[in-house]
Amino acid sequence: MNSLSKVIIFGATSGIAKHAARQLVCEGASVHCVARNQEKLDSLLADLRIRANGSQIISGSLHDLDDISQHTTIWQQAKDSLGGCDGVLMAQGVLPNQTECQQSAEKTLASLHTNAISIINLLTLAANDFEAQKNGAIAVISSVAGDRGRQSNYIYGAAKGLLSIFLQGLRNRLFKSGVSVTTVKPGFTRTQMTAEMNCEGFLWADADVVGKGIVQAMRQGKDEIYLKPIWRIIMMVIKAIPETIFKRLSL
Repeated sequence: MNSLSKVIIFGATSGIAKHAARQLVCEGASVHCVARNQEKLDSLLADLRIRANGSQIISGSLHDLDDISQHTTIWQQAKDSLGGCDGVLMAQGVLPNQTECQQSAEKTLASLHTNAISIINLLTLAANDFEAQKNGAIAVISSVAGDRGRQSNYIYGAAKGLLSIFLQGLRNRLFKSGVSVTTVKPGFTRTQMTAEMNCEGFLWADADVVGKGIVQAMRQGKDEIYLKPIWRIIMMVIKAIPETIFKRLSL
């Protein structure tokens, strides 16, 4: 079991990350929240401080994580604010417009940068520190969209597929150092990102349930989790469809 006493959360004001932060604080952890919107960050920190006891550190910082030139400074400042770090949750990401990206290489590359490259850069900093201290738990929100490329969202899926493969290798590398790496695949989740979609049905999960599931998986050092578990079965079926058939489907 991982202790998770000092956790840094990137993309902390996202729907899922907010609930994970609340769960961590309620379990006694100190947290540092990194976000890009000051109003949302201030609101989250105020909420977390109400839930915390007097000994917990609740801090935050405002950054655009797309600017990878600032990552080393951001990482060091976050660690300093907590007096160390034994947990990282990466919730950075955006859901791009597939049609717009198809017409623009610039928008496609921007999506890949936000949803994969910027995260990988931050993970490299965290991984090297955790490897040196021989403990730590890393959790990264990926997506079932990365399990197989589909015409409806292959730009987003390509970024998440890259991220998931990176996490597989990182998990393999860090295992012998006592560091866990958890790939989180939430499936359909009711958040602001999906507010314009029809969010009804048994495949949809609430953000608070997903957030709690992430914290539990981090503590247990899980490798890869699907929230809800039925998504593992769904994606196994989708991945098993032969390409000659799959390319004819409207998915």
